[in-house]
Amino acid sequence: MSLPDRTEDEPESADIAGQTAWIFSDGKTGHEVQCLGVANALGLKAVVKHVSPGRFAKLMAPWCRVGPREHFGARQSVFAPPWPAFAFAAGRLTIPYIRELKRQAKLATYTVILLDPKTPADSADLIWVPEHDARRGPNVISTLTSPHGFTAERLTALRAAPPAEIAALASPRVAVLIGGPNDVYRFEASDAARLATSLAGITRNGASLMISPSRRTPLAFLDAIDTATARAPRIFYRGKGPNPYPDFLANADAFIVTADSVNMAGEAAFTGKPIYIFKPHGGGGKFARYHAGLRAYGATRDLPAEGCAIEPWTYEPLDSASLIADEIRRRWQCRMRTIPGLMTAERG
Repeated sequence: MSLPDRTEDEPESADIAGQTAWIFSDGKTGHEVQCLGVANALGLKAVVKHVSPGRFAKLMAPWCRVGPREHFGARQSVFAPPWPAFAFAAGRLTIPYIRELKRQAKLATYTVILLDPKTPADSADLIWVPEHDARRGPNVISTLTSPHGFTAERLTALRAAPPAEIAALASPRVAVLIGGPNDVYRFEASDAARLATSLAGITRNGASLMISPSRRTPLAFLDAIDTATARAPRIFYRGKGPNPYPDFLANADAFIVTADSVNMAGEAAFTGKPIYIFKPHGGGGKFARYHAGLRAYGATRDLPAEGCAIEPWTYEPLDSASLIADEIRRRWQCRMRTIPGLMTAERG
């Protein structure tokens, strides 16, 4: 990981837990979850601040200023003092807001941007990007996987009381996490046939399946998987009722993840369990670098075309939220030591 080790003379904590953090949200769940994951790892009290830029600001983000109708910093605004100790943003629509907070709050708020904002380095005190992203700099850190909202404690609790239908499945239980087409990967009919063949082979070798698609998964793709696994021991979630994804994540002995989903592969890697990657047509670029990193780390292998018996390899779980939180804590403590009295300064 592209993060420094903590030195022996650095304190473990310095009054971070319990402090307030603003999370600027553009309404995208994925962005919000990443910010919340890091804030929770720091023990902060997170307050989500939804942004609503005007039409012109939406077009110009992330390079524009916050519009005057937001009254940023004024008493009647939702973005009014007292300023938080920390602030997080992810997604281009949120970047003008965290830049404005940094300008007004100055050193009273430690600002963090997750994902490359495409704006100058001084847009925040710290910028996180995944390792497969090219951006680097003195205030840029990177980890192999992205932060998320799952914790070891939550997964342990879910394993302790699995739903009856999961408990009834024979081991090894394989969570099949299916994404969908994007700018890099195509989900063609031949891809569905390949995956269906692999899944059928895996079940013939004694595995049970827990299948979870995403909103991007083509219906024809799902239908092909449904037909191929209809007689296999399985749970097939197709969007009706509560989403069992957290229980799948906690109770799987292994994973099959489509290559288009960086987040699902990263969440699976948090468990330390084997991950097989299925590659639809396409690929390359950042996705290729990401999957090369996961393979080199020992978390993933390519899914065999004819299926296989699940191999029980292990690796150290990837907990990016904690790694990012540790680096935020380290740099924040350095600021506190460098500027005496800042910790007790008035934030309003």
